[in-house]
Amino acid sequence: MTQDKIKVALVQMRCGADPEKNFSRALDFIRDAAKKGAGIVCLPELFRSQYFCQTEDHKNFELAEEIPGRSTSALSELAGELGVAIVASLFEKRSAGIYHNTAAIIDGDGKFLGKYRKMHIPDDPLYHEKFYFTPGDLGFQAWETKSGKIGVCVCWDQWYPEAARLTALRGAEIIFYPTAIGWHPSEKEEFGAAQHSAWETIQRSHAIANGCYVAAANRVGHEAPAGGDGIEFWGQSFICGPDGEILAKGSVDQEEMVIGEIDWDRVNEYRTHWPFLRDRRVDAYAGIERRLLD
Repeated sequence: MTQDKIKVALVQMRCGADPEKNFSRALDFIRDAAKKGAGIVCLPELFRSQYFCQTEDHKNFELAEEIPGRSTSALSELAGELGVAIVASLFEKRSAGIYHNTAAIIDGDGKFLGKYRKMHIPDDPLYHEKFYFTPGDLGFQAWETKSGKIGVCVCWDQWYPEAARLTALRGAEIIFYPTAIGWHPSEKEEFGAAQHSAWETIQRSHAIANGCYVAAANRVGHEAPAGGDGIEFWGQSFICGPDGEILAKGSVDQEEMVIGEIDWDRVNEYRTHWPFLRDRRVDAYAGIERRLLD
């Protein structure tokens, strides 16, 4: 590791109907983050388009691309130019009939380090992801970047302690979660505060339990690409430390970059002072891989 401390930037952006315009704006956000000293930049989930999973429409498969491919080539070129690592969530076409919700990881020298395919695929009202995405098959991973060792999961993975744990056990000292989450407008008044609190709390708990940083990049704005009430994305992208303390947090409805400083020494400090990893009873966890226990 070349630096004891780095700045991490989360791009909190609106996503419009034009994928090329979204992509161009994302590149501008990355350039701006680099000017502000960021060493790693994370974009929100599926930032190239509006959140198309609100409906089941075969035409949306036309949005998919190969990874590595056109988008990662442009991102790699920019990463090398600016000297920043990039986490970019893309719609991957693996082959005819096989598509993934995939994050590409690019180092600060422009090298494509690899990809993470979203493991947990939701199927909820306006989140019809099972129609589009095959569950990931690359497992939970971590990558050594020039700025530090990072892990990446995607959105619905946020709710699973097993995902965070296995990513941390791979050596990740910060886990990025590219995200597209929001309220159903008709439910917001009654359930909105509790839904957001649960989302933030579970991720802060992953940081505490694993002694690592957590960074979630969400989009903002109201999207109803197929009509109806649509989704009001709640923003509030945040970075928290190994003790769960929020170090930086975005607004509910504004485009912005959420920037926080990462002190890598704190990971070792918390993992030795709060030795949850040491005290795990790995001999007693048989059955965790099963759906239910008798």
